Amino acid sequence: MTSVDLVLPPTDQQTPTAALLQAPDVQSLEMAIGDMHVLLEQHGYVVAVYPSAIAPAHERRLYSVRSVLESDRIALLKVDLPPLGIAVLVRQLRQLSICDFSPGVIASAARLLSHYIHAGALLHSVTKFDRVPVDLRTHAKSWVPGSQFAVVASPQPQLVTIGPKAEPPTGPEFPTELMTAKGQSQSEWVKQTLAPAWKVQTIHEAELPSDSPAWWGTGKLVEFAAYLPDISVLYQLVCSVRREICHWCGLELIGDLCGFCSSPLPAAENRMHHAGVLSQGAPAPPQS
Repeated sequence: MTSVDLVLPPTDQQTPTAALLQAPDVQSLEMAIGDMHVLLEQHGYVVAVYPSAIAPAHERRLYSVRSVLESDRIALLKVDLPPLGIAVLVRQLRQLSICDFSPGVIASAARLLSHYIHAGALLHSVTKFDRVPVDLRTHAKSWVPGSQFAVVASPQPQLVTIGPKAEPPTGPEFPTELMTAKGQSQSEWVKQTLAPAWKVQTIHEAELPSDSPAWWGTGKLVEFAAYLPDISVLYQLVCSVRREICHWCGLELIGDLCGFCSSPLPAAENRMHHAGVLSQGAPAPPQS
């Protein structure tokens, strides 16, 4: 992980923590190479998850470390989820890391699991928000005192102006828990309105990630992410997808892209088979 505030507390005593891959302005290249070497010696493989909004210098550092070590045991996964959604995804991968999955399956599972994380935020302004299309009328409403907007960035973009008659954004069709993180907002809309509408089982609170205000374009927000918390469900979900062998590096994968070498499957094998392990009409993961 590239930021300590994206490492959520473990769900149980078995869930391991995550290693922190420091930015170039914090750690020298020599030290970063040494730390990665130790991780490889201790664990065999490293799955590094980092946000798409990471500083370019930090991303170059990750690739430099892998290049210097000349290692094919380091997966670099750029994830286009909001910060709290990434934190949830990383914890799910930490949960799965103690299961009997190979490193290649763990790495490629990140793309699968991200489709089941409903990540969004309550915003008091969308004037600087550009992650989801915002029309001029909605922009104009941002200037009205007291305006609030419910935004879902993943898996499908949604933006709703909150009002007495407004319906909340469409949520997951399967049982989830909800992680919330407050910024400079005192609104209880997420807990009092969104959570019941989405029929979440439990609400948890976390510290707002430091990257969230920049990602959402405002510090007046309440970020949230609905997710699958049960490791047994996560395990069945990953098991329900057909496994392939990467024709380039030889590692196992699910989906159509190797998490370690980023090589796509040949067209004839580019498919996913889903067993429908989630109840209540959960959608199958998209073929991407």
